[in-house]
Amino acid sequence: MTILNSRTAQFGNFLRDHAHWLRKLQWVVVFFYLFLLIVPTMVSLPDESARVFNHLVIFAQFAFWGIWWPFVLISMLLMGRVWCGWFCPEGMLTEWASERGRNHPIPRWIRWQGWPFVAFACTTVYGQLLSVYQYPLAAMLVLGGSTVGALGVGYWYGRSKRVWCRYLCPVNGVFNLLAKLAPWHYKVDVGAWKTPQQKVIPVNCAPLVPMRNMQGATECHMCGRCSDYRGAIALSVRSPEAEITQVAKGSGWETVLILFGLMGLAVGAFQWTASPWLVEAKQLIAEWLVNHDIFWPLEANAPWWILTHYPEVNDSFSWLDGGLIVAYIGCSMLFLGGSLYLCLKLADWILPKRDALSVHKLTQSFIPAAACGVFLGLSALTVNLLKHEGVATAWAPTARAVLLSMALLWSLRLFWRLASQRTLQWWPRLGALALASLGLALYGWAWVLLFFVWA
Repeated sequence: MTILNSRTAQFGNFLRDHAHWLRKLQWVVVFFYLFLLIVPTMVSLPDESARVFNHLVIFAQFAFWGIWWPFVLISMLLMGRVWCGWFCPEGMLTEWASERGRNHPIPRWIRWQGWPFVAFACTTVYGQLLSVYQYPLAAMLVLGGSTVGALGVGYWYGRSKRVWCRYLCPVNGVFNLLAKLAPWHYKVDVGAWKTPQQKVIPVNCAPLVPMRNMQGATECHMCGRCSDYRGAIALSVRSPEAEITQVAKGSGWETVLILFGLMGLAVGAFQWTASPWLVEAKQLIAEWLVNHDIFWPLEANAPWWILTHYPEVNDSFSWLDGGLIVAYIGCSMLFLGGSLYLCLKLADWILPKRDALSVHKLTQSFIPAAACGVFLGLSALTVNLLKHEGVATAWAPTARAVLLSMALLWSLRLFWRLASQRTLQWWPRLGALALASLGLALYGWAWVLLFFVWA
């Protein structure tokens, strides 16, 4: 482990010493990002014969939603927030704007801890209403709107900082949670930090991480700028479970994001297109509306930036469709999130040594299951696009079952470790584990419905 940490620390120093090349790489990513975001909007929509390598819209769709988002999530689990520090175009642009901006102090409303959940929820629901995975105009509005926000916040607030990334990015909260499972982090030696230094060159930590007190990988962008700072910070190897079991305390808003966001709202967002329940509800409501001579909810006349509206390819949402989509996602969020929270609250009640944060600490154990669900949902488009290209995808159901099972078991293992920190008595731990298992079984069943029952 000592040799491995030495090699790892050297890599951290390499990133620090070649920061200018990393910045050039980020500008290359910015170029391709803007190209794939803007140019496809100028191309006609594809027909059934279009493929990834003969139509720019399909290529951009595959790049953004088939490769980029699913595997950015995987990168968070494997390497921490390297996407944010090495590649992210919004991070690059917001820091660039901040270097040239007005340098206003960050107001209290930006620091509100609820933004990670609110931004994630609003972006997810709005993206579903616009069919963001299918249409370039929708992608440009959702992704491009976030980019414009990053530029504006960067120009107005902070000095050479990534204020947008730290507080307002729609996926910042998700990345924070997933990075807790990364086997790498910049470890701070507090004792070495206190050692007097002859000369200290200040380090610009763009994501505003308090370096001296940094204990985990949650907010660190893994850029390497602080490597060996004051001889006290080094890129190090750790157990993927270390942060959750030893560092993370959890909070109310993190619990909301995990249970109601990633494990509730996200399930509804991925599930509604295949749900027979939504079809039945639509038929019943439509019949009632017709019988009462109410026709405006059945009209598909909303503009594309409010609801999906592409009559040239016979794809337009009525006002009823939009309302049902929002209702389905909302009900999924409340039912699954509420059920999971109830199970964890009862488990917390069974275990001794309760305090104000104890249930939020237990919720941290559900991060692997939540991360796996989001990855499975996003990678479903990857599988569909590969199938459309003629690639064999018979392996997909087995792979999904294995990944979901492993993630659920990992969450249960983490829960058991957290419960063991509160008591060594077997009966309260087993009782709490049974309740956690009940909640995770309900969550797993939601994915079974999508991939195996309704498929």
